[in-house]
Amino acid sequence: MTLRGADMTLRGADTTLGATLARAAACLLLVAATAACGSSGDRAAAPTTAAPPATTTAPTATTTAAAVPTSTGATTAIVTAAPTTSTTAVPTTVTLPTPIMPPPEHQAEPELILGRISIPRLDLDLEMFSGITLPTLDKGPGHWPGTAMPGTPGNVVVAGHRVSSTRPFRHIDELVEGDQVTFTVDGVESRYVVTGHEIVTPDAIRIIEQTPAKTATLFACHPPGSTEFRWVVHLVAAD
Repeated sequence: MTLRGADMTLRGADTTLGATLARAAACLLLVAATAACGSSGDRAAAPTTAAPPATTTAPTATTTAAAVPTSTGATTAIVTAAPTTSTTAVPTTVTLPTPIMPPPEHQAEPELILGRISIPRLDLDLEMFSGITLPTLDKGPGHWPGTAMPGTPGNVVVAGHRVSSTRPFRHIDELVEGDQVTFTVDGVESRYVVTGHEIVTPDAIRIIEQTPAKTATLFACHPPGSTEFRWVVHLVAAD
């Protein structure tokens, strides 16, 4: 029984070894065939390696399309506008009128009607004369010769009586800011607006000084019936 059992054991071992050798031979044949054709891992890697260039190219095309926002897809040329040259305006010089010095108060002046002066607040609409001496002012409001003409740059200066003759400026002290005064010369109306007033002495010749802007000055003796002071009204062109 011992020898028979040993023989059976050896036979089982031979059978097992043969099967193992057979499986090993089959594996060697499979490896050899795979090496000749390339492994399954190599076949998968080939398309993976080729794919990145295609993936990289696609974003580039998309970026280029976004940079040219045209509806037709055509390339748009970038045009640079020619630089413009700015021109600095050359300031113009305005020559201001030159008023005459005050003449003797009783001196006769040639009668010259320049136009009309209208002051709604004072219910006044009268002829305006050229001159400022007493004989001229006895006729009506007088324009100081050499001062600006209405509607032109400078200071239009007009004087008038308060108590004698036609006394056109009797209530000059009632003019307030915003009141209008209209001068009409050669059929052209020039409107001015009151901006304020002041009281000065008779020697305050500064009230006739000319200005680059269109301004006007009305004045008369103050208080009424006295020559101690002058009531002065300042205006500026309304247009």
